[in-house]
Amino acid sequence: MNSEKPPIPVFIPLFIGIIAISFSSIFVKWSSSPVSVQAMYRLVITVLIMLPFAGKYLPAAKSLKRSEVLLLILSGAMLALHFLLWMGSLTWTSVASSTIILALQPVFVMIGAYFWFKEKTSLAAIGGMAIAFLGVFLLIGSSGLSGSAGHLTGDVMSLLGTAAVAAHMLLGQLLLRRLPSFLYSWLVFVVAAVILAVYNVGMHIPLAGYSAREWGIFALLAVVPTVFGHLLFNWLMKYASASTVSMSVLGEPVGASLLAFLLLNESMSTLQAGGGALVLLGLVLFLKVGKPKKGAVEVQPEGLG
Repeated sequence: MNSEKPPIPVFIPLFIGIIAISFSSIFVKWSSSPVSVQAMYRLVITVLIMLPFAGKYLPAAKSLKRSEVLLLILSGAMLALHFLLWMGSLTWTSVASSTIILALQPVFVMIGAYFWFKEKTSLAAIGGMAIAFLGVFLLIGSSGLSGSAGHLTGDVMSLLGTAAVAAHMLLGQLLLRRLPSFLYSWLVFVVAAVILAVYNVGMHIPLAGYSAREWGIFALLAVVPTVFGHLLFNWLMKYASASTVSMSVLGEPVGASLLAFLLLNESMSTLQAGGGALVLLGLVLFLKVGKPKKGAVEVQPEGLG
């Protein structure tokens, strides 16, 4: 736990952040725009919100090496791919299934860190990971048993989107050894927005002509889950332990599922609920015993949800 005293009790911004990120999938479901357009404008608006604070990081940006620029581009590409896959999954599957699978992000990061950075973890953490993946297989299997190919497609897209954001965060772990967190996030958002813009143009997806309601949803996606969600969690890192903040990953599927039930009339089958419960149980065990080693760089999930 950090020794600096917060201006308000930690549980207040933590609760606000969990509710904020839980709304991400609801906004995506409410929009009738292509998910690639939603993702692009979410990032563009976020970049503009962050722009007034980016000036002091200009010297650090100018000193970037070519290898770091290439890593930034690759990280931004993985973030763009994450948005395309995860946000696209919500067209096919339920909010509950998609966000529960997305919550596996810390597990994917651990797997990548093992192969990339040779970071070891405990058998207990591996056990938690196994339980979580068993729950995912149960979720995906229940989609297959339901006879809905769409739900199965959406679940697989969410799983692939989770792998993409884990790759983005592992690249961030490399870059954050030298770059300030704010600069890294801002530059990666810019890169991802440009890649999504190129994708939209290449696929002949209109960039304009959307209703005021759609523009309002684009703005909500930028402000609510990003500013009042992920950036708020980054601020909380000054006052709370990383493990406390990381547990918020479990709050999103719970909050999003409740909001989907209330606002979208979505429900879960018994088999899906059982799979979701296994995922959350496995993640609780994993996050409790699979903490990063002292001195390791921790990357906040600015691209999630």
